[in-house]
Amino acid sequence: MDKRVVRVGVIGIGGRATELMKTLWAVEGVAIPVLCDLIPERMEHGADILVEQGAPRPELTTDYREVLAREDVDGVIVATSWNEHAEIAIAAMKAGKPVGFEVGGASSLDQCWELVKTWEATRTPCMMLENCCYGRYELAVLNMIRDGLFGEVVHCEGGYRHNLSVDAPRGLRTGNQRAYHHLYRNAELYPTHEIGPISKYLDINRGNRFLTLTSTASKPVGLNKYVEEHLETDPALYHRFALGDVVTTVLKCARGETVVIFHDTSLPRPYSRGNCVQGTNGIWAEINKSIYIEGRSPAHKWEPIEEYLKEYEHPIWKEFQEKGVQGGHDGMDYLMLSAFVDSVRNGTQFPIDIYDSAVWFAITCLSEQSISLGSAPVAVPDFTNGKWVYREPPFQGKYAL
Repeated sequence: MDKRVVRVGVIGIGGRATELMKTLWAVEGVAIPVLCDLIPERMEHGADILVEQGAPRPELTTDYREVLAREDVDGVIVATSWNEHAEIAIAAMKAGKPVGFEVGGASSLDQCWELVKTWEATRTPCMMLENCCYGRYELAVLNMIRDGLFGEVVHCEGGYRHNLSVDAPRGLRTGNQRAYHHLYRNAELYPTHEIGPISKYLDINRGNRFLTLTSTASKPVGLNKYVEEHLETDPALYHRFALGDVVTTVLKCARGETVVIFHDTSLPRPYSRGNCVQGTNGIWAEINKSIYIEGRSPAHKWEPIEEYLKEYEHPIWKEFQEKGVQGGHDGMDYLMLSAFVDSVRNGTQFPIDIYDSAVWFAITCLSEQSISLGSAPVAVPDFTNGKWVYREPPFQGKYAL
């Protein structure tokens, strides 16, 4: 295996990017020669953090095109505001730089198609940085599904469910673009934490695909109530948040499975991704970390998932725990970025490929369309153009999904 140092440029140095950058530097065999952001103070802060961690001070630029033109950059991480993810990822592919772009939802299907067509024209690897695909439980459940523990999978659920009622309104004052999506859009804004792992469970884009989607939004009360009670509002910034407090989206698969996902960030609740897998032999429920397997579990009683981890722990999590779990989001960031670096170093396609990225990215604008049409069904595009029926073997390697 090639052990050369992988030189990664980081584009966008906000709060999330800073955490990614720190974790990226901890991955073995990584150098960060350049940082890019429109705000010089954020770049300086990012550079100071790297120096504190023992890295050479990176060069700084406000123009991402300068990063893409550098010969000392092997790949780039894009962690800008949501609306710029696709634009910069497309430019990176055209420049021949493997690119990982942060999560969020698409604003239009055109963005998704342009990502796909650019990859098909350039074959430059492009990966959505969906860290939950590398969660400990998500990978163990993937092992269980592929070993047949649940029998034939019939239904999956998941969500992005935690209280952001403090963060979103304040983002209007700080210029956080995410806040403006909450203000003006009524949609499943953040689907990928759940739809990423579920897509791997259900072989989406490889023998299966999403056919249709319906989405329904509750009334928008939580964020507006918080603003009225806690913040002095500037009428130039704030009218009323459009985003429903709970957005429920249902997808139907070509093989017949159903998927239900939730966006639920405006009301009081503890954090949960709410993952659930239900099959002909049993069920897994993340919310209480429990499992039930017909003929193995006590009759009609849940069992703790830990009993099954002894048998189904994913190999990369076994190794990770032996070496010491590190990085943000309970280690998921470290494994995701390790997968990115491994693919760049070895010149392989990413374990989350362009078709995965496009269909997960598209759910936001499709849900927006369905809600605006009174929860009418909308078709999910086949970004593979029929290749989902039979494709070349998927990425193989340590970080394969």
